[in-house]
Amino acid sequence: HISTIIDTYDGSLPLTHFLKAHYKQHPKLGSRDRRMLSEMTYCWYRCSKALPKDSSIEEKVATCVRLCNSENQHLLRFVEGIETIQDIDLSNIFPEEPQLSEGIEREEWLTSMLIQPDLFIRLRKDSDKSLAVLDAEEVPYELLDNNCVALPNGIPIDKILPEHAYVVQDASSQAISNFLDPQPRETWWDACAGAGGKSLLLLDMEPLVELTVSDRRRTILTNLKERFRAYSHILPKVHKVDVAEADKLQTKMGEISFDNIICDVPCSGSGTWARTPEQCFFFKQSSLTELNMLQKNIVVNAEKYLKTGGKLYYITCSVFHNENEGIVEAILNETNLEIEDQILINGTEMMADSMFIAILKKP
Repeated sequence: HISTIIDTYDGSLPLTHFLKAHYKQHPKLGSRDRRMLSEMTYCWYRCSKALPKDSSIEEKVATCVRLCNSENQHLLRFVEGIETIQDIDLSNIFPEEPQLSEGIEREEWLTSMLIQPDLFIRLRKDSDKSLAVLDAEEVPYELLDNNCVALPNGIPIDKILPEHAYVVQDASSQAISNFLDPQPRETWWDACAGAGGKSLLLLDMEPLVELTVSDRRRTILTNLKERFRAYSHILPKVHKVDVAEADKLQTKMGEISFDNIICDVPCSGSGTWARTPEQCFFFKQSSLTELNMLQKNIVVNAEKYLKTGGKLYYITCSVFHNENEGIVEAILNETNLEIEDQILINGTEMMADSMFIAILKKP
């Protein structure tokens, strides 16, 4: 099965979806077999490139399982007795280029991709009550701050806490709140809203913000609306529009302007590859050119709708300089925005994703 998966999977859809389809085609695989196979596969895409190409697949799989510190006892027994490859070069997991942003070292980034990050939730209401429930259920957790909770992956949190009490959100994404300062009645635009993670964070900080959201995908906006209802927030103004297309954006937005704008732009996702190692394995550096143009166009177009004195928050989940500081430099050259701060939120030490944020002000 592992050979079949490696030979047929091409990275064109998320690995988790591919595995589900594989298991559906092979119903005789039991739950234990599926868990073992899933972990073997994820370990393979995490670090098989670090191993010599002429090694056998058995040796490679066994070495990947051990490199990734698997705790699956059935899997460890399965690879027991297979020789571990000694000639390991983690630098082969990803090439030396592109350059990484300031604030993270290549070795720590590559090493972090060997281990699945934790599950993080943001407690919304009755934090003490939610923590008491976790204690009563004997759920292992770590409280990183008043609202950010780290949990082991696989915890069925949806069966333990009520839906309204928490949001599944990575610790670094939650840390974006440290840079936001929403005030009542301010107008905010979440220009690339996706499923609304940043918008929900914003409204939990200040429910009286007047919010507009946009995304180019209708299905994702439908999901956003459902999440807003689940968390008892008033639905924002919603626009289906590609912010990278200036003419269509003008048709949708007209003469409106905003006090603050969030541009959480599409990116390589390299700061999240520990969760989705297949994206690292199949990543083509040529795609960065197209992404960089898209990122710059989104911000340059969005900036036109920012009020004087307002702030634009440029956010990525990338660790690459040319998606982060490089784009900020291009934005400063093409607009009159001024930079207040920029930082990479390095999540590797807390078993989280890594994100980049730049705060740009319109004078």
